[in-house]
Amino acid sequence: MLKKGKLKLPDRLGILVPGFDDKEEENGGSEPVFESGEELEIMEPNGVELGHKENEYEFDLGVDDKVGDKVDAFRTRKRPDKDGPGQVTVREVIAADEKRSDLEYEFSQKEINLEKVKRIASMGVPDGGGLRATAWKLLLGYLSPSHDVWEKELTENRQKYAKLKEELLLSPSEYTRVKADAMISAELSSEGDVAGPLKRQGISHGDHPLSVGMASAWHHYFKHTEIAEQIDRDLQRTHPDMKFFSGESSFSKKNREAMRNILLLFAKLNPAICYVQGMNEVLAPILYVFSTDTDEQNAVNAEADSFSCFVRLLSDSVDHFCQQLDNSPVGILSTLSRLAKLLKENDEELWKHLEFTTKVKPQFYAFRWITLLLSQEFNFQSILRIWDSLLSNPFGVQDMLLRICCAMLLCMKSRLLSGDFVANLRLLQHYPDINIEYLLQVAQDLSADTSSYSLSL
Repeated sequence: MLKKGKLKLPDRLGILVPGFDDKEEENGGSEPVFESGEELEIMEPNGVELGHKENEYEFDLGVDDKVGDKVDAFRTRKRPDKDGPGQVTVREVIAADEKRSDLEYEFSQKEINLEKVKRIASMGVPDGGGLRATAWKLLLGYLSPSHDVWEKELTENRQKYAKLKEELLLSPSEYTRVKADAMISAELSSEGDVAGPLKRQGISHGDHPLSVGMASAWHHYFKHTEIAEQIDRDLQRTHPDMKFFSGESSFSKKNREAMRNILLLFAKLNPAICYVQGMNEVLAPILYVFSTDTDEQNAVNAEADSFSCFVRLLSDSVDHFCQQLDNSPVGILSTLSRLAKLLKENDEELWKHLEFTTKVKPQFYAFRWITLLLSQEFNFQSILRIWDSLLSNPFGVQDMLLRICCAMLLCMKSRLLSGDFVANLRLLQHYPDINIEYLLQVAQDLSADTSSYSLSL
């Protein structure tokens, strides 16, 4: 536990920002250093099969079915291309191998020790071998600790997702045709090969595309056209530097189509929240990790698995996306207040400077940090590492998220104390490259008193 005034931060920026260390320290250490390869080389999955019960994926917010307009709140920022020179020590290589071996052993057991998986994941899941995909599914509760039921659970969830897509994403005419074809096939199977007159499928007035009735299937279909267009625009801006998401290849188009299906389904199942700009950024790491699973069957079903895990992840922070709840005890302003309280507990000097001297309020910079789970503040590989810690935290995603946000402030203390309103706002809205492991260690060591604190507006 770090108490007030006890948090020890480095005097130099070199410990925090890779590449700024003194050359003497780089060359004088006892450990040999290896240049790592491209950590984000895209692994093309084996394909995505478009392939969950409605109430399981709905959130009861206790508000009217109105769409909260927070689109302007998520201004896209350019992510840093690199997080440092990419050097790995012998000790880090050995540690990664040990973690990989420990996770592989745990995943092979009939009953998985979830607490052990959390401990390992909190230190970072090694890349490759589909370990992160399996770990995240376990940490999000999508997979049971009982290994024997995995196949049954996955099959059921994937079938539910396929049914949801059929019912909610097909146009009424396509859905009617699919049902009619299934009915005809069933009749032919029962009657054998006996020839007979073809039956014409009738269409009721309420199911006609020009019907203006509120209960019309076409009315509900067209109602979501504008949402689908917004999703499409946002997907074009999702990680434009990564071939997995961006470009005109069939590979990237398939991945964007999977994201579109997931986000549109979520919007239809949760009309009180609908779709809010930025949800695409939260979904992106999940789909990427699941699609690059080395298990062929898992990679093929990445879309279905991503949908369930996306819903589970948002269930912990969905109230942040609902404008009607902003001022409630579960809304974003309450969470920002907890961040301010956490900073005050750990560094009152910095808290006073931001709160009163420069008046840089948390809602000016941390709104995006918290709502998008830091998915726009760092490069993609760093985001995956941060999410390992978020998902494995025994006290929940939000607890660790606030710790990391507070640590981000503490690690920039000297620059923030010397800056004015404009300089500090620019710094926090465009957070500089930093040693992620050090940042996470600072976050882990913080005092965890996040009791209620009144945020001054």
